[in-house]
Amino acid sequence: MSDEELTPRIAAFVSRSFQGRDIGPSDDIFALGFGNSLFAMQLVAFVEREFNIAIESDDLEMDNFRSVQAIARLVDRKLAPAGGR
Repeated sequence: MSDEELTPRIAAFVSRSFQGRDIGPSDDIFALGFGNSLFAMQLVAFVEREFNIAIESDDLEMDNFRSVQAIARLVDRKLAPAGGR
């Protein structure tokens, strides 16, 4: 799945979560004060459900969820066929 497909879907979820606030693809969600532990759990659940992937404990690093772009990169890695592209 391309970044052009991933990013809008993730951005839409983030925007809905913050009452329509426009969050840029590289904006640090947590540094801006929008993210908290409850949102982080909701974000993980959304990513797993939306993209039909499992987020493993090794994936639960803040850098993987800090921005829309970071989340898209994580999803892209998780969707990549075994053995890489």
